[in-house]
Amino acid sequence: MIIKADESADDLAERKMRFLFALRSKGVTDTRVLTAMEKVDRGHFIKGLFADRTYEDMPLPIACGQTISQPSVVGLMTQALNVQPRDTVLEVGTGSGYQAAILSLLARRVYTVDRHRRLVREATEVFRSLNLPNITAFAADGSYGLPDQGPFDRILVTAAAEDPPGPLLAQLKIGGIMVVPVGQSDAVQSLIKVTRHDTGYEYEELRPVRFVPLVEGLGAE
Repeated sequence: MIIKADESADDLAERKMRFLFALRSKGVTDTRVLTAMEKVDRGHFIKGLFADRTYEDMPLPIACGQTISQPSVVGLMTQALNVQPRDTVLEVGTGSGYQAAILSLLARRVYTVDRHRRLVREATEVFRSLNLPNITAFAADGSYGLPDQGPFDRILVTAAAEDPPGPLLAQLKIGGIMVVPVGQSDAVQSLIKVTRHDTGYEYEELRPVRFVPLVEGLGAE
């Protein structure tokens, strides 16, 4: 966590405790996920007017009209992904870089892609400052995944598609898991867990969510 100039060690410990309690109260119970989220300070990924709301369990706006998801949703999505230490993970929608940083503490390698070059540049700078060398970020159309780097053990999509994108399903290993928000509007979306088997795909609906839409093509930046 970032320590404010006028913040004592006791204040910092209490803030950490409140943060983790909020995660647990929303259903984030996986010990590895909680440990990773305790280590990755959300404050590194939020700048400007909303910096003082870093540790609240709410989504916040970032550059390029995007958002950083609320911590409990980040935790629940990460928990559903069930990342293992030897896994290679693809994240579609780098955004602030917060989710990728958490994944990097759980997986062997994380590839993250965003259509906004500015977000990729800024997230890469934070990854470097936090010494997270197992993350590689790309500016590209995430709806097509990264076929040159796949297949992947896990895929996490942080923007809502009308259906799980076919190119991403094809880049999922047998036995792999993808977590993706699905919905035709920004008001009605469901978080879906997709598991790939030899015989096809198994779909499990997890919870209602609200994400920005998955948009094809590169952004203007």
